Amino acid sequence: MIIAITNQKGGVGKTTTAINLAAALAQKGSRTLLVDLDPQGNASLSFIDPHAVEHSMYEVFVDPQVALMDVVVAAQQPNLWVAPARLSLAKIEPSMAGQLDAHFRLKDKIAPALERFDFIVIDTPPTLGMLTVNAMIAATHLLVPIQPSYFALEGTDDLVETYERIRVRANPDLQFLGIVLTMYDRRTILARDIERQIAEVFKEKLFQTRISKSVRLEESPAYKESIFTFAPASKGAEEYYRLSEEVLKRG
Repeated sequence: MIIAITNQKGGVGKTTTAINLAAALAQKGSRTLLVDLDPQGNASLSFIDPHAVEHSMYEVFVDPQVALMDVVVAAQQPNLWVAPARLSLAKIEPSMAGQLDAHFRLKDKIAPALERFDFIVIDTPPTLGMLTVNAMIAATHLLVPIQPSYFALEGTDDLVETYERIRVRANPDLQFLGIVLTMYDRRTILARDIERQIAEVFKEKLFQTRISKSVRLEESPAYKESIFTFAPASKGAEEYYRLSEEVLKRG
């Protein structure tokens, strides 16, 4: 199962979801690879020392001699590995412009490594550019985090349109796994109103689990840990564990 976690809006908890969903799946005993496609590299920084990274996903994309497994690094958590990102990924679009296989590069590079992992979780940048499209073509499932704000649904039409186009032409097996509400504060009228709006649009595709606003979730990457090792008894750990259960059921 290859899960692309995507939203072209920034600040919606996309990387936090990628980090902790991958950690939850690994905690269940599944061999899990977290692929970081965001040039900011925050998912990578949450598990590994950036100074120890010799090659990154940039080399995987641009160098035919570099395989995906050449850049994979073991995280400290059992059953979890990371394919790290560097800022150089921001140069991908001009580097691959005009290449016929540009949008299929990640799919081709992942294929030889599929037998090594039970799950591959892909963190994408907050755009619908080359890297995100590569992730959606390589993935079997799409998961979209949304923050309950007035602008929550802004841009989702573009995302859904991109998803449909990819299904028609490039990846007919791509399934829409669902929408997960992040940074949710059930005490506010705004959050509950936006929740209703999202439920009306996406119906059963909205996950039952809500990821609450949490200082612990914000702190854990600074200590290079997931929420499960940083604050295992926290509400955030409980919610991401429940989300992983829902993902397994839907997948």
